[in-house]
Amino acid sequence: MSEQLEGINSVLEALRVGRAIEKIYVDKARQDQRIDTILSLAARKRVPVERVDRARLNSLSQYGRCQGVLARVSPYRYYEVEEMLEEAFIRKEEPFLIILDGLEDPQNLGSIIRTAECAGVHGVIIPRHGAARITPAVARASSGAIEHVKVAQVTNLVNTIESLKRAGVWVVGTDPAAQQDYFEIAIPTPVALVIGGEGRGVRRRVKEHCDLVVKIPMYGSLGSLNAAISCALVAYEVVRQRRAGKPV
Repeated sequence: MSEQLEGINSVLEALRVGRAIEKIYVDKARQDQRIDTILSLAARKRVPVERVDRARLNSLSQYGRCQGVLARVSPYRYYEVEEMLEEAFIRKEEPFLIILDGLEDPQNLGSIIRTAECAGVHGVIIPRHGAARITPAVARASSGAIEHVKVAQVTNLVNTIESLKRAGVWVVGTDPAAQQDYFEIAIPTPVALVIGGEGRGVRRRVKEHCDLVVKIPMYGSLGSLNAAISCALVAYEVVRQRRAGKPV
């Protein structure tokens, strides 16, 4: 069963990484250098392209904002956690993972995947049940980053955390009630950051299995940040500390 990708970045990155594409539909009246790049890559990879009028493209679009291009592609292939650790080994880097505990909003998931790609994260781990999964909406929100980030679905987050700890990965959770601010401690490495779902945060049982729990201090009237923003802040603190040579 195929899926539909919409938007220039989503289709372009799918082409670049060699994802199986059945067909690309392009607004024949749209003038855009990036669409020209898509057409060039499609021709090189022998991917069928159909030029259609805008009304036809809009009728095919599921979201109504396809930027003049959409594609029918193979479903996203999930990875194993072991493949993420292997990716770090191949790149000669300390593993850097993100674990999402019950994140339900596809926009947040897509944004976190985009952050993960930009920050050099080796993989994102999500629960198999009770959470957002990889869909065309997530792909669109990631601006094509999903084509470059390994995502694993696991049945039990606690078991996965314990397995990572046995492999030498430190697990750092986030919680508003934690004693230490995320930028006031040396975040150990290799590391897996645990980000909670909207509203409820990291579940108690998951939190209990973290090596450390940190908070993002709040100084305004609101009590928390969007999950994607929280993830970006802590992820880039890991990046900053690694570049500065501060991690223990």
